[in-house]
Amino acid sequence: MFTNDKLSTDKLAAWNIGVAMVALALGGSMGLFQKLEHAGTNLYNQLNFIGINSYYQGLTLHAVLNALVWTTFFIVGFFTFAIPRSLGRPLKYPQIQIAAFGLMMAGLIMAAIPILMGLANVLYTFYPPMKASPFFYIGLVLVVVGSWVAGYGYYFTYGAWRKENAGQRTPFIALAAIITMVMWQIATLGVAIELLWLVIPWSFGLVAGTDPQLARTFFWFFGHPLVYFWLLPAYISWYAMLPKQAGGKLFSEPLARLVFWLFLVLSIPVGLHHQYVDPGISAGWKVMHAILTYSLFLPSMLTAFTVVASLENAGRARGGTGLLGWVRKLPWGDPSYASQNLAMILFAFGGISGLTNASYNLNLAVHNTIWVPGHFHLTLGSAVTLTFIGISYWLVPKLSGKQLFSRTLGLWQAWTWFIGMLLMSNGLHILGLNFGVPRRSALGFAPYAQEAWNPLLIEALIGGIILTISGLLFYVNIVGTLVSKKKLTAPIEMPVAEALNPEPAPAFLDTWRPWLALTIALIIIAYGPILFDLISNLNMTAPPITIR
Repeated sequence: MFTNDKLSTDKLAAWNIGVAMVALALGGSMGLFQKLEHAGTNLYNQLNFIGINSYYQGLTLHAVLNALVWTTFFIVGFFTFAIPRSLGRPLKYPQIQIAAFGLMMAGLIMAAIPILMGLANVLYTFYPPMKASPFFYIGLVLVVVGSWVAGYGYYFTYGAWRKENAGQRTPFIALAAIITMVMWQIATLGVAIELLWLVIPWSFGLVAGTDPQLARTFFWFFGHPLVYFWLLPAYISWYAMLPKQAGGKLFSEPLARLVFWLFLVLSIPVGLHHQYVDPGISAGWKVMHAILTYSLFLPSMLTAFTVVASLENAGRARGGTGLLGWVRKLPWGDPSYASQNLAMILFAFGGISGLTNASYNLNLAVHNTIWVPGHFHLTLGSAVTLTFIGISYWLVPKLSGKQLFSRTLGLWQAWTWFIGMLLMSNGLHILGLNFGVPRRSALGFAPYAQEAWNPLLIEALIGGIILTISGLLFYVNIVGTLVSKKKLTAPIEMPVAEALNPEPAPAFLDTWRPWLALTIALIIIAYGPILFDLISNLNMTAPPITIR
């Protein structure tokens, strides 16, 4: 049984999730201003009172807070809550999690100050030759190191559980969460090397130039696995929690375990598909990374099959019949369930657009166009964020001991997010594919802007307005829950779906060494020769570019 000092564990989780939600609120608010600017209404000069003076400053705030801060803090909070409960034992060293939170907070503050001062307008892809204040980069390093420290706390806890339960299969939620953290710690080595070696000394002026090609390669070593750091916690909920919420069982626990091991092995050596147009890397290596990127389609399809099968089991257990009649029987009146199911539907569209991004040939048509943020918002902005929102609808009441303020408001929020994201992403995808509209650009008053863009920019703006309304509904619900005097009438426990087949998973799906060895070997094969060549031909000559 889980006998941890629940107060301290839950407080640690709540601190992280609270910071995450503040970051999402601040970063998300910038999204509406971006869509207004694209449609020809620039309101950034109205934000001087909070230090926002330009489109690029607002875009950096939006990207860093939403893509890095919201996700990292929420995931650490979610795992701090879920791993001890999955293992049925307390955190071995809670002080490690406290230290992790302190490091992440220090890094967040250190990175936020330069952004608000207009000294770090380097957007989400913060690699050279764009240059920010060195304190921005140091802040990011501290956030990453803090997340590593949190992972160490989970590993110590897992090690203690393993000693107490020799020969037993690791509970799926704990195993999947720890695999996610291991993948994250390997992937972030790339961005750590980039910042500590190539960027921070350059930003301090200790060296006159840097090597953008090498820096980009280290960045994308981290940049695409980052997507799976976001997605895998959502998958944990889809696999192991949502079926329980729907009244069903996990269709196949062995398949679920296999999927997470495959993501560990395959999610890192794929970064060159972001560098198809980079001249310093040969086409052969790019094709190899393209093939490895497409190999990720396998665990993705296994996920789609297993999760849908689990939900079908739940729908039929609730009385659903016929080919699709079970869908209507699922608990669509539960905002936690509805949010996550709608997130899955949006992710299906995001996966389709992702196939285009991964293609060596098709990518040339959409590279660096506004298609890419359209895809990005269907993955991070939908599959991840809407799922995390759905988790929050049971986790925040659990942590606060209060009833959810309004289930109806939660349902309105989920559906407005769904509709707003469909409109916005559709407009962005078509603008990128049909018109080649550039990403990372202020479009509203650009001299090259075309009148033909306007209907789709307005569609994206309408979607952005609906998303803003949806965000407001979410925060009304969360704040209303926290200030409410209505205590829970029944305790909320972490939902854990039983496996449809009670037989334990094969032993190789609970063994670390072969999977770690395969992961390291594939990284060395896919990146070793490329990095050796780039480092051997190091060219530290690029001067900085500053964006205001």
